[in-house]
Amino acid sequence: MNLSIVIPLLNEEESLKELHDWIVSVMQSNHFLYEILFIDDGSTDQSWSIISKLSQENPSVKGIRFQRNFGKSQALHAGFKAAQGDVIITMDADLQDNPDEIPELYKMIQVEGYELVSGWKKKRYDSVLFKNMPSKLFNWAARKTSGVKLHDFNCGLKAFNKTVVKNIEVSGEMHRYIPVLAKNAGFSNIGEKVVQHQARKYGKTKFGMERFLNGFLDLITIWFVSKFGKRPMHLFGALGVLMFTIGFGFALYLGIDKLFIHKTGRLITDRPQFFIALTAMLIGSQLFLAGFLGEMIIRSKKSEARYAVSEELNIFQEEEAQSS
Repeated sequence: MNLSIVIPLLNEEESLKELHDWIVSVMQSNHFLYEILFIDDGSTDQSWSIISKLSQENPSVKGIRFQRNFGKSQALHAGFKAAQGDVIITMDADLQDNPDEIPELYKMIQVEGYELVSGWKKKRYDSVLFKNMPSKLFNWAARKTSGVKLHDFNCGLKAFNKTVVKNIEVSGEMHRYIPVLAKNAGFSNIGEKVVQHQARKYGKTKFGMERFLNGFLDLITIWFVSKFGKRPMHLFGALGVLMFTIGFGFALYLGIDKLFIHKTGRLITDRPQFFIALTAMLIGSQLFLAGFLGEMIIRSKKSEARYAVSEELNIFQEEEAQSS
């Protein structure tokens, strides 16, 4: 199979049929073998009914329905797990991503050898004050922090080699940073393509200004996890040793001063250095213990389900294919 098109969605009943027909037209004109994976992230409208109808009319349409809204990252994770194509395309369901871009993205993966290609909505049809400017600031911070030179981390239109999506874990709200997750997993051949951005045709955006604050917090998280997620003792242990050493230094100074220099001076407990020493050694011990506990948790951690699926349509897992 050439292509798997993974589409996470939430309450997009107006656009699904039009998006499906547009994608099918592009697939047929380019003679692609394909599948369309709609991931319904707890929609409360008629989205799932429409997906069910489309899957009956077109066997290439597959669907996964969550029991409730778990978030875009979890929807992408489920789609990546089920995808069988050599190249995986992700796009939003609101018709703001143009399916006509898919053949060129496919070529960049299969012919030019990129492992991941991210879309860049260079010209946007969003509010300049409330979306464009915060987005530029957000992308600048992401570039500086991650070292991945992309202009638009949050673009939903991306293309992946199959190997990439099978080797990254998209959790929490980390869908914005899939290129960073890929880089951290060892996939460094990351490209970018200017894509056409279209104004929203139906409904309204599901994201508000809070997503930019959450995005910055997630950026800090992914930086921390990428550097210390597998070795928390390297951070907490080092800080703990530093703080304990500072505290011990003050304590040693106080002891020498009292025993050999100012033998008849103030009591040690009356001096501020005593409390600095005590506090620093306590904090140092706690930080060291936090690093040790982090190491123990990592070694004993078991994978937990991050979402619950209530229905599936035409989903055929690779594990089943290998066992049959």
